[in-house]
Amino acid sequence: MEVLRRSSVFAAEVMEVFDRSPTDKELVSQAKALCREYIHSRLNRAGLGWSKPEHAAHGEVSSVLLWLGDELEYLRPNIYRNVARQLSITVASENIVSDAFLAVAAEIFSTGITWGKVVSLYAVAGGLAVDCVRHGHPAMVDTIVDCLGEFVRKSLVEWLRRRGGWADVTKCVVNTDPRLRSHWLISAACTCGHFVKTVVFYLLRER
Repeated sequence: MEVLRRSSVFAAEVMEVFDRSPTDKELVSQAKALCREYIHSRLNRAGLGWSKPEHAAHGEVSSVLLWLGDELEYLRPNIYRNVARQLSITVASENIVSDAFLAVAAEIFSTGITWGKVVSLYAVAGGLAVDCVRHGHPAMVDTIVDCLGEFVRKSLVEWLRRRGGWADVTKCVVNTDPRLRSHWLISAACTCGHFVKTVVFYLLRER
């Protein structure tokens, strides 16, 4: 009887470990790790060699995020290229880069949270990071990663926790046929088409 009781306790402890929701700190840490991997991919694609992040994020989640980012950038390539120029900002100032990125993030999620918008946020981070490195300010990459982490901490952790964490994004991939574009990606692309004008006004108001 004692053996059965101990077995039941052990089984309950194991299930608790696997079933427990990730903490806010874990969600933010994972968000930043995923951001580093996303930026690493975009910098390499742009021909700007970059060292692989020391601590790799969850393989499947990172792969799905990158694939969805590819799809989103395919739909609206002009939005995610030359981001700094679209925002009329200099990437030499940490404060300006931070303010611009956080303003873009706020605009993207102003009408709610979806995985499409989360992917869009990463695509903006990747595009802005490419601009920073290309213009000789690689240190700004860390600034962008930290800003994304801070935004996730303040605005997205509760939403992420309700979905069991970042792994939920893998459910977005239901068909990899490039001819079939997901509706939520199209919606995200349309939403982000409005962020440039809004952020320019935001920056002008703050100066």
